[in-house]
Amino acid sequence: METRAHYVAVGAFVLAMIFLGFVGVLYFGAVQPSAKYSSYDIFFRGAVTGLSKGAIVEYNGIPVGKVSDIEIDPKDVEQIRVTVDIESKVVIKADAKAEIQSNLLSGVSFILISRGTQEAASLVAKPGDRYPVIASRRSALASVYARGPELMEKLNDIADDLKQTFSEQNRKSITDILTNVRTISADFAAHDKDVTDLFANANVALAELSKLLGHVDTSYIDPDGLKDRLSRTLGDADEASKEIRLTVHDARAVVQQVNAHTIGEVNELLRETRLFIAGLARLAGEIERDPSKLLYGDRREGYRPR
Repeated sequence: METRAHYVAVGAFVLAMIFLGFVGVLYFGAVQPSAKYSSYDIFFRGAVTGLSKGAIVEYNGIPVGKVSDIEIDPKDVEQIRVTVDIESKVVIKADAKAEIQSNLLSGVSFILISRGTQEAASLVAKPGDRYPVIASRRSALASVYARGPELMEKLNDIADDLKQTFSEQNRKSITDILTNVRTISADFAAHDKDVTDLFANANVALAELSKLLGHVDTSYIDPDGLKDRLSRTLGDADEASKEIRLTVHDARAVVQQVNAHTIGEVNELLRETRLFIAGLARLAGEIERDPSKLLYGDRREGYRPR
């Protein structure tokens, strides 16, 4: 009987302690001042896989709030509206960006807010918005997920191209090319001596060419060489041009002198020619009026004074 009573007493004590602990937690939780929160909206385009209500919201890695609501945007079905509650003491800047991060081990997603600068203004609600809107961006992992189907499609296209490239016909063509390369290599190996002789002859030709260029250079710079002869030729050409200029100048002077002396004589000749032509015209007129006058002269008797 005493042993059973001892167990009952111990059990009652344990239950009493558990009850007191529970009451204490409720009491201190009730009297502890609750933190104030401010609500913000974040709009994401695409899937928000792994994100749920109550998910943590971090600001530069520090937990500052939680997700309070997730729904499809009534104004745009292509984006998801996520409402978050953030401690009011945390100032969200207008240039802050929000993105969804995922824990690769657990698969649980959370929201990370970053890129807020001290110089930027505090984020406030715009007219028509119920809460201030934090701009969103895709995380690196979300970008990979979003581009996954496109990437897989491109990989499939590449696989199809490779399949066509390494088709039976193309493999045969590549085999033929390798066979031809092997044949050409064998021919080069068989004619190794000829190739060596060819390079030797090329070296000899280059040596002869170098010697010829040396002779040309020497003949150009030696005394009475090509350079001096060319200089003399250019000098003679200059003297000839001077003589030609003098001849042209003398010819121009002669022409000017001839013009000065002959213009008057030509004018006098032209005047006399005009008089001669006028006399001929008068003679022709008289003959036309009296042809006999040409044979008998003028038979008209003039006035004789008394």
